[in-house]
Amino acid sequence: MAALKRGSKERTPKEAKGAGKGNGVVRALVATVLLLFAGLVFSLRYVYTSPTPGDQVSLDALARLSDKGQVISAKFLDEDATATGDYCTVPLTGRVCAPGPKGGEKKQFWTTYPHSDATTAALISSLSKHALVTVDAQSDKALLRFFAQFLLPLLILANLFGIIFLARGKSSGLSDIAGFGGMRRGRQREKQTDTTVTFASVAGADEAVAELREVKDYLTDPDRYKAFGAQPPKGVLLFGAPGCGKTLLARAVAGESKVPFFSISGAEFVESLVGVGAARVRDLFRLVREVAPAIVFIDELDAAGRRRTGEGASGGEREQTLNQLLVEMDGFEVSAGIVVMGATNRPDILDPALLRPGRFDRHVTVEQPDIHGRKEILKLHAGNKPLAPDTDFDHLARSTPGFTGADLASVINEGALLAIREGHADIRMPQLQEAIQRVLSGPRRRGHLLTKEERERVSYHEAGHALVAAGLGRLADIQRVSIVARGRGIGQSIVSTDADKSLHTRSDIERQMTMAMGGICAEEVRFGEPSTAGEDDNDKVSELARQMVGRHGMSPVLGNLRLLASDADVYLGGTDGSGMIGAAPETLVEFDSEVRRFINEAKARAVDLLVRHRSQLDQLAALLDRQETVEGPDLAARLSSVRPGPSAPPAGPGTVWGANGADADSARTDGDRTGARGAR
Repeated sequence: MAALKRGSKERTPKEAKGAGKGNGVVRALVATVLLLFAGLVFSLRYVYTSPTPGDQVSLDALARLSDKGQVISAKFLDEDATATGDYCTVPLTGRVCAPGPKGGEKKQFWTTYPHSDATTAALISSLSKHALVTVDAQSDKALLRFFAQFLLPLLILANLFGIIFLARGKSSGLSDIAGFGGMRRGRQREKQTDTTVTFASVAGADEAVAELREVKDYLTDPDRYKAFGAQPPKGVLLFGAPGCGKTLLARAVAGESKVPFFSISGAEFVESLVGVGAARVRDLFRLVREVAPAIVFIDELDAAGRRRTGEGASGGEREQTLNQLLVEMDGFEVSAGIVVMGATNRPDILDPALLRPGRFDRHVTVEQPDIHGRKEILKLHAGNKPLAPDTDFDHLARSTPGFTGADLASVINEGALLAIREGHADIRMPQLQEAIQRVLSGPRRRGHLLTKEERERVSYHEAGHALVAAGLGRLADIQRVSIVARGRGIGQSIVSTDADKSLHTRSDIERQMTMAMGGICAEEVRFGEPSTAGEDDNDKVSELARQMVGRHGMSPVLGNLRLLASDADVYLGGTDGSGMIGAAPETLVEFDSEVRRFINEAKARAVDLLVRHRSQLDQLAALLDRQETVEGPDLAARLSSVRPGPSAPPAGPGTVWGANGADADSARTDGDRTGARGAR
């Protein structure tokens, strides 16, 4: 309990006294800086101000007055480079400016002269013949000039640096400079005195929550584990796609356990200066030991724990940081009550030393939620929002395959914003459905206009995707077809993918390729040539074919030969730069041939379906041209007559399908979606 009190928000008397003393020193330094700055302004003003009595005369005029004997006296101020004195308006009579009708008038003058010994000596020699000349070295002003130009600025800078290194408040940006070599206590530690984030705040990750409850039980009741002689996990690694809730789960464990929670990003350990990252790791674990039991959460662990490859100077700093992290994890016993949690979406590039038992020995996969998980997440985020009574969470969950928890939270938030914008009292299904489209493809581009030819071509392109999907037995999965511009794209076909499946057969992937080719083939059937609208489709079908042949071993010619590298191999530079593992030239030729064969077969199947159902294609494209969006029962009725048929033979190179139609301007549909997530 004493450790938990030290981790609470209340300060001990010693800490409060130290904080008060530090604040007093800062205030004194600020006052000193203000006084020094005022003294600097006064000194500079005195040093750079010269006396200017009487009339200003030039050096030439002063020389002429001297030659005529009109100068009475002259005083040279050495630091100011200024000469002042008296002169008579008429030549002097016995060094006296005689008054009277023919006498002169005595006046004062001042002039500046250059800092040149020869010029000054000549001027003094000329004036000395007829006038009284004196020279003032101004030694006091010389001393003050040195003090104002050098000592005062140094004193001001010294006090400013003192303020910087004492200003270590929680929200002070200056503390980053002061704590460059160590962890910033106020920023990195989040004391969980309240339980706002608990397991009740998590949905759609039941398996991960079940694994993490063991950590919570250990932190709250360690004696139970001691009685059984069981060793709880020292480190827990959470990995999964971005947005799946890894950070939320870590906070929920801390909230359930009611222990201090230290959160830091792995990138904050890595600096260009060798040794800084290791020092920060040491400082972090020193702070954790002071308040144990506690949880240390390192987000983006791969930034500091990447596999060691000997990368030179930069790699030296990274390796030192990783080595220090390994040492610190070995340096505390399980009974110390410290649990280290890490999160990453790249577990394949982590150093093996991090993953061995005794360090991160518990690996928890945070998967993308399935349809039931998506429903629970939507309900969780909609719990405090005014929803219409007819809100169908089952329909929303079916419409969002592949969405992560962050995506689903964005859907509910976008729906609320749309309801406010449209002036509704609650959030209704049309707003939520529009929110799904905004998350998928972005907001509508209302100012984007298509020509008549472009509009017709895009209509056939999107209708082709939907018709091919129906011909492949996916009629129930076709949700929407639209030619409304969103984001960068000007068309959209949404067909639910098999995102909830863990395994995909060769037939599944071939169906995906065939659906992807539906848009391009529909353009060729109707217009006789493709357009730039199929750029994303080509990317998708080419990548699927490459993965089938080079990674999944689905080619009967190459068999189970692996040619494509994994993401980890590419990331760590274990390939030729194109993601290909070294192979014989003949093998690469066969690889290209098989990839081309799979693509041509997918194209042939798509064309066969489109040619056999040409009338349905024309009708759906015409409806799209008029309505812009077709979905729901209307779309299902239009495609209900589409029936699967035998696959067509592979298409040869240069095959042209259908009759030539009118030429159309190029139209790019970067927003095409042949799956619920598409190419997002």
